Amino acid sequence: MANKTIAVVGKGGVGKTTTCGMIIDYLTKKKDGPVLVVDADANSNLNEVLGVDVDVTLGSIREEIAHSEIDGKIPFGMSKADYAELKFADALIEEDDFDMIVMGRTQGQGCYCFVNGMLKTQIDKYVGNYKYTVIDNEAGLEHISRGTLPHVDVMLLISDSSRRGIQAVARINEMIKELKLNPTEVHLIVNRAPDGKLNEGVLEEIEKHDLPLLGVLPHDNLVYEYDCEGKPTAFVPEDTPIKKALLELMRKLDL
Repeated sequence: MANKTIAVVGKGGVGKTTTCGMIIDYLTKKKDGPVLVVDADANSNLNEVLGVDVDVTLGSIREEIAHSEIDGKIPFGMSKADYAELKFADALIEEDDFDMIVMGRTQGQGCYCFVNGMLKTQIDKYVGNYKYTVIDNEAGLEHISRGTLPHVDVMLLISDSSRRGIQAVARINEMIKELKLNPTEVHLIVNRAPDGKLNEGVLEEIEKHDLPLLGVLPHDNLVYEYDCEGKPTAFVPEDTPIKKALLELMRKLDL
């Protein structure tokens, strides 16, 4: 099965995770193939955006495995590699419309070379079973830059409609180049635009940094209301302005 990996990245507070959740909702409703969701931002709440309960993260399992020999947790007769594979398999959250893994906390002190290698092997196994892998990244792109997560086909830079937001996402774009991540495609989505339109100053900033603007998502009060009420914001109705705009962007990406 040919897999397409879509990575969503941006600084906190710009609606990155909600946008990511809506992309996942779009792909699952399209029913074009199985979807794997990877929450690679320890500070985000993608599970809440999607209405998913999380009991275990890959980060917590990695800590457990890293200290397993010292703590004596590996069952007698089982190798550390077999123990790691068994534990990592427990981290896959299976929902009706998609499966999800949560990376969780970054690593603590000590040597993680073995366990990070096992983690990459396990994720590679997961990814091969899905048509789409959607990754919600933190701004530093740690897991992608470490090689833990797969090569990215479509990198979506998410900003709000402020000049400073565009400047922040421009720095992330430069980091993508410096880290030689070489995604197949890079696109900018500007979120929370009043009436779905961008100010001239913001457009100038986008042009100044040579950012490839895919399109704009309007500010939508219903998303705010869903958030305040504790409802999964990814699932606002399809006829809302933001969902209609997102549909057009997905078509532009041929997704």
